[in-house]
Amino acid sequence: MTPNSRPAGAEEVRIRRATARDAKRLTKLMRRSRAYEGPYAPMIAGYRVGPDYIETHRVFLALGEDERLLGFYALVLSPPELDLMFVADAAQGLGIGRRMIEHLLGEARDAGLAAVRIVAHPPAEGFYLSVGAKRIGTVSANPPAVMWDRPEMVLPIG
Repeated sequence: MTPNSRPAGAEEVRIRRATARDAKRLTKLMRRSRAYEGPYAPMIAGYRVGPDYIETHRVFLALGEDERLLGFYALVLSPPELDLMFVADAAQGLGIGRRMIEHLLGEARDAGLAAVRIVAHPPAEGFYLSVGAKRIGTVSANPPAVMWDRPEMVLPIG
């Protein structure tokens, strides 16, 4: 398969920089995520991705052929950290997360970063390990918003 080809049935995915006008869409995707139901719900309750956040950080969207929002991530440069990363529930398992990590690696490399810190949602730890992150510790719970410990990792920029 060539770099621009895709498996049968897979859709073209385009990643672009978010603009302030995307803020509501990103917040909606995040708040509807099944990954933050139940005991994890307090962490994103009331949280929004605002236009000011998008203008301050490197926020990127993964879009399908029909401009459907498949996911997004936010790279903070100082200190280097993957602050947010969400894949739409309907797009889980389609490689969108891996595509966004590949894109993040390019952005981080272009910014001259050696590594990016990730404080992961506990169920996402396996994904981050599978894309090359290394576990370096644990970030303790911070009630009332975060009631559980979270894995702390570093993603080396090759």
